[in-house]
Amino acid sequence: MRIAYRVETVRAAEQELIARLPGGALMQRAAAGLAAAAAGMLGRVYGARVVVLVGSGDNGGDALYAGARLARRGAGVSAVLLAPDRAHPEGLAAFLRAGGRVAEDPYDVLAAADLVLDGITGIGGHGGLRPDAVPVARAARGSNALVVAVDLPSGIEADSGEVLGEALHADATVTFGAYKPGLLVDPAHAYTGAVRLVDIGLEPHLPSVPDCEALQHADVAQLLPVPAGESDKYRRGVVGIVAGSARYPGAAVLAVAGALHGGAGAVRYVGPAADDVIARFPETLVSAGPPAKAGRVQAWVVGPGLGDAPGAEEVLAADVPVLVDADGLRGLDAEVVRGRTAPTLLTPHAGEAAALLGVSRAEVEAARLHSVRELADRYGATVLLKGSTTLVADPGGRAPVRVNPTGTPWLATAGSGDVLSGLAGSLLAAGLTARDAGSVAAYLHGLSARHTANEAPLTASAVASSLPNAWRDVYA
Repeated sequence: MRIAYRVETVRAAEQELIARLPGGALMQRAAAGLAAAAAGMLGRVYGARVVVLVGSGDNGGDALYAGARLARRGAGVSAVLLAPDRAHPEGLAAFLRAGGRVAEDPYDVLAAADLVLDGITGIGGHGGLRPDAVPVARAARGSNALVVAVDLPSGIEADSGEVLGEALHADATVTFGAYKPGLLVDPAHAYTGAVRLVDIGLEPHLPSVPDCEALQHADVAQLLPVPAGESDKYRRGVVGIVAGSARYPGAAVLAVAGALHGGAGAVRYVGPAADDVIARFPETLVSAGPPAKAGRVQAWVVGPGLGDAPGAEEVLAADVPVLVDADGLRGLDAEVVRGRTAPTLLTPHAGEAAALLGVSRAEVEAARLHSVRELADRYGATVLLKGSTTLVADPGGRAPVRVNPTGTPWLATAGSGDVLSGLAGSLLAAGLTARDAGSVAAYLHGLSARHTANEAPLTASAVASSLPNAWRDVYA
């Protein structure tokens, strides 16, 4: 599990640790990890040309001490001081003693650099890069050098994942002690490159509950329901799906595909696309409706391709977990959802989330972490916000926001969300909580897309068909 903490939590942990260590020891740990990571990326340190972009404060100090270590190993290291009067004094002195030099012309050294350490701003930076840093950051990005961010790319918001001004795109980020939410959540995540965590001894001083977390294979394997010897279709979970219309029969087929390939014991389909569903999946139990007369289910999925047809209201009245997606989200009554006693999982994309919140799509995409938390609180439901980084949040901040690490742009294809709905619904029916069902489904969905990404073009049907490969990946 990758876990991330807010800046104030990380700083409090650092202060506890600093009180137990000799002066400057924590910064030296960070610098040593940064220098080792940089050396590994360079491959050959001796004779390499390294540029350190140095802002004020401890982030610049980390970069200077790392630069000193690389200089002692034979690299030619130049420092660009963006705030000369406020550069970390001990770090700068160590850098100069090791043979580093202060660049007179930043653009000359950047043009020839093999690697650039971005130590302009640290975790306390807000509002993007300062105007005087922008030309230097652009020159670094425009060079042929590998850009390595120190703790996080300069200009991004560490806590929220927002990018409120210009920021420096990194090829890699070396972060210290703990992940920060902005390293996991878009749009900031798009600036990080590959992220490497350096252990500096913070873990015993951090709280047990983080702000965000990202599942890994082992976590998903523990959550996935596996049939036992006494299992039957009811024990494995029966999911009901209310989806599709005369205009969008394929949505029903794809949602059923996601549920069947997601491990459901049985799928009951209610809607006008029964013939299409049976033609593709003859094991499906179909009904003309209404949902209450379709038979026993352990969870409902409602909304994909539903159009203007009714269905969501009756399903929401059922005393079983309900997933609401797509057309089911239109006009959704927050009081009805809040009044439910069984779990509810809402799965909007950014446009649907914007309509539910009464804001623009751009606002949702710019502040994804805030948006998913706000939606969960407003509706009293678990919310899976689809997008470049899919997020899953419970209301009231009861648990860390889950960040899906397997997303891929290949999932931006028609019907992909319908497959995800069916998959998550099957996991709800199997007994997973709404939070676990949403986050495990997003994880498997992304893995499945990666299996099929070499196909041209990638289709939602291919993603559904490849879900068993994703299960095998997790258990490998």
